[in-house]
Amino acid sequence: MRILILEDDPLIALDLQDTVEDEGHEVVATCASIAAARARLAEPIDFALLDVDVTDGKSFDIAAALLCRGIPFAFVSGSRRDELPAHLASAAFVEKPFFPAAVIRTLPAPLRAA
Repeated sequence: MRILILEDDPLIALDLQDTVEDEGHEVVATCASIAAARARLAEPIDFALLDVDVTDGKSFDIAAALLCRGIPFAFVSGSRRDELPAHLASAAFVEKPFFPAAVIRTLPAPLRAA
C-alpha cells in the first residue's frame, strides 16, 4: 500500500513512517504542509495519515480531496475529534500521543499486512 503522511512534526512523521513501513507498506511522501501534500495528490496513493493542524492550516481540504477520490485516510492528531467538520466527522481518528497499533487499526482491513 502506498501511503501519504501529512505531519509537520518531524519526529512524529518518522514514527508514523516507521509504523506503516514495519507493516510492509510504502510511504510515498511525508509532507509538513498542506501545500506540499496537495502537490502529491496527483500521485497514486492508497491511504493517508493526516494531522489536523499543520504549518499552513488545517488539513480538511486534503481530507475532502481524498474523499472525492475514494482514497481512505485517518486523522492522527492532538486536536479533538469534535473539531472536525461535519462532512469529516466519521473519519478514522487517532489521538496523539498514539500507539502504533492504533494507527495500524485505521488501515483498511484488506490493506493491512498479513
